[in-house]
Amino acid sequence: MEQETLGGIFTRRFGPPPRAGAPATLLVHGLGLSGRYFVPLAERLAAHGRTVLVPDLPGNARSRAAARGASSPERAAADLARWHRRLALGPSLVVANSVGCQVAAALAARAPGLVRRLVLTGPALEPGASGWRLCGRLLADAPREPLSLLVVAASDYLVTGPLRIAGSFRYALRDAAASFEANLCRVSAPTLVLRGTGDTIAPGPWVRHVARTMVDGRAVEVPGAAHAAHYSAPDAVAERIESFTTEVDA
Repeated sequence: MEQETLGGIFTRRFGPPPRAGAPATLLVHGLGLSGRYFVPLAERLAAHGRTVLVPDLPGNARSRAAARGASSPERAAADLARWHRRLALGPSLVVANSVGCQVAAALAARAPGLVRRLVLTGPALEPGASGWRLCGRLLADAPREPLSLLVVAASDYLVTGPLRIAGSFRYALRDAAASFEANLCRVSAPTLVLRGTGDTIAPGPWVRHVARTMVDGRAVEVPGAAHAAHYSAPDAVAERIESFTTEVDA
């Protein structure tokens, strides 16, 4: 793993260096977190020869100074698009988790030339669900996750800061109510919507609805995993991603 600031954003890189015009794989983290919890999946994908880039989105963790305050999904998507273009990456496979799925959907809808394939893992904010209800789902999910993930998340939350996280959560709720499903409808890239069977934050009916909303979406589950399936079951998630991209490319 290489760590460096690319295009003004702290980034972890796995596999070969990015090359101008060459496809890359981007991993987009959730609310208030960093790319650290994507490391297990990034290592598996890089083992398949992929160039994997894992940025800390502006305002979060080690990219905290890249934004002045809380960020909305659409602003984060715009920042990600500028970063992508600055690195001259080819149309990429974008894998997102939780609220990061809203960022990835906005990116794919507004800059379709940057996203070749899309994987949404545990899209978190179901329209119409209250903030309190979603917080309850998060608390129910926590005991199902590995203890090491909870340690990583707690550390990231402290670095990002509770005020920024609260502000970003409000923005994300507004995006879920107003823009998320509209962005999903506009995504033309083939999309895999994935959840762990133990995920209390992204229920099965909602995940299947997300897949049906998209032009070319399909839903799969990872048995036994919870919300951060990419962390607790990286081999299974990597296998499903590789099967999906092979099927679509064929």
